[in-house]
Amino acid sequence: MQTWQRGLATSLKELTRQFSTSLRSTPQRCVQLLQSDRTCNFENEEVRIHGFVRSVRKQKRFAFVEISDGSTSQSLQAILTPDQATELTAGTAVEISGLWKTCPPGKEQSHELQTTEVIILGACDPETYPIQKKYHSPEFLRQTPHLRLRTPFNSLLSRFRSECLFQLGNVFRTYPSGSFIQVQPPLITSSDCEGAGQTFAVLPRESLESIPSTDNFFRTPKYLTVSSQLHLEAYAAELGNVWALSPTFRAERSDTPRHLSEFYMLEVEVNFMQNLDSLTELVEYLIRDLTRRLSETSVGQEILSAKRTGESGQDFVNSGSPLHQRWIGLMEGPRWPRITYSRAIALLEDAVTNHSASFTFPPSWSEGLQLEHEKYIVEIICGGSPVFVTDYPKKVKPFYMACSQVPGDNDSASAAKPTAACFDLLMPEISEVAGGSLREHRLPNLIQNMRDRGLIKTLPKPTGESRHSSSSPEGSLRDTPYPFLQPYEDLGHLRWYVDLRRWGTAPHGGFGLGFDRFLGYLAGVGSIRDVVPFPRYFGRADC
Repeated sequence: MQTWQRGLATSLKELTRQFSTSLRSTPQRCVQLLQSDRTCNFENEEVRIHGFVRSVRKQKRFAFVEISDGSTSQSLQAILTPDQATELTAGTAVEISGLWKTCPPGKEQSHELQTTEVIILGACDPETYPIQKKYHSPEFLRQTPHLRLRTPFNSLLSRFRSECLFQLGNVFRTYPSGSFIQVQPPLITSSDCEGAGQTFAVLPRESLESIPSTDNFFRTPKYLTVSSQLHLEAYAAELGNVWALSPTFRAERSDTPRHLSEFYMLEVEVNFMQNLDSLTELVEYLIRDLTRRLSETSVGQEILSAKRTGESGQDFVNSGSPLHQRWIGLMEGPRWPRITYSRAIALLEDAVTNHSASFTFPPSWSEGLQLEHEKYIVEIICGGSPVFVTDYPKKVKPFYMACSQVPGDNDSASAAKPTAACFDLLMPEISEVAGGSLREHRLPNLIQNMRDRGLIKTLPKPTGESRHSSSSPEGSLRDTPYPFLQPYEDLGHLRWYVDLRRWGTAPHGGFGLGFDRFLGYLAGVGSIRDVVPFPRYFGRADC
């Protein structure tokens, strides 16, 4: 071995020794100690932890204190003298040192911390602290979102979200047909991607304070994004397969447990996507693979066995519980059924005619599906299985979706009811969790779609010198007649998006999945407001 190699090996060995020593001197996390029960890594050793007091039980000779530090749902038990526990109350931040010892037989915990020193880092007034060791209803905890993270289950939801993010990256990196690239689309946009007009406008603070502003901050009105899809198409045009997980904002005045004004959307775009079946296969694979990976993690197992006192009459979720069976169905069940929108409407109408079902909103081909219709499709028609509903009426879908009719199709019925090559994925209890489509990649078709929906502006006829003037550095390009536009038509803020079809376009498609809604489905949480730590919805944006 050469001299420099020996020196490097020696340095690495010394660095490893120093790092190991440093780790032993730093405070341990509760999860480290509790998981070490199986290996006895810390048995009879002096350890130190930082955490919060969850409960204190004082007796004549001893005091038993449960400590939590957010690393696991299971609390760590420390044994103190009554004097050491005098000032300890629920919520107190502490540093506790002691010996990690084996518990006597019959104890719920195999090891406990026999305390030698207690340092109070942050006192907590028990008379005013709202989080106690008892069942708190979701409605009560929503009133204190900044504190509800200190409850075991809400803390677990945050760890579960973190694990989902990690495993999601692994799912996309190891996709059999080639990895996906994660991208970061902007949150401030020029357009309403969905066309529903439910956007939040972006304004500088001085505008809100009624201070005159001569110019718009961005020159033209901008909005918080309702979807990153349009920008993902620009990424996919070069990178191929891309994905993003970013905040989405919608000014929807819905006061339901299924909607938020700010939520995370997982969005995927795939270039050279030729048909809708390939897209739905991709969605099904990603969801199944993510669920399988989560089931193999300690956090996933915590979710499946988490204490839910007061919610369903059960303290723990067992292997035969509906939640456990839900995960098994996502991982191992048969291929999810596909049903066209037209077929679904026909079955709904038959159910009404045969008096086997009644709906507040009668099913109608032109009006779209209501929540009650979606639940009937999932629970009754498809037997409780996730289902892809495909080929919705073109007029109820956004302008960018490709038509699902085959060119040259002479079916008069199909021509009278044009449909889009799209899908919604419906799941039990939560209904729609994902939606996607093939994108209209043909320039003339896209422009006509925009024209039909009033998205193309008509400019006033120029007069005099204004006919040849241009304030844009690209004036010569912009003055060139745009393909397939009629005289005095203008693409406005969507011109950049249409440009993607003008130069080097290809068939492509993608989808968006409501990340928070899906997390709630996996965790067995009925309201999305309890999945997001700081929920924003109509009338509420606390903290």
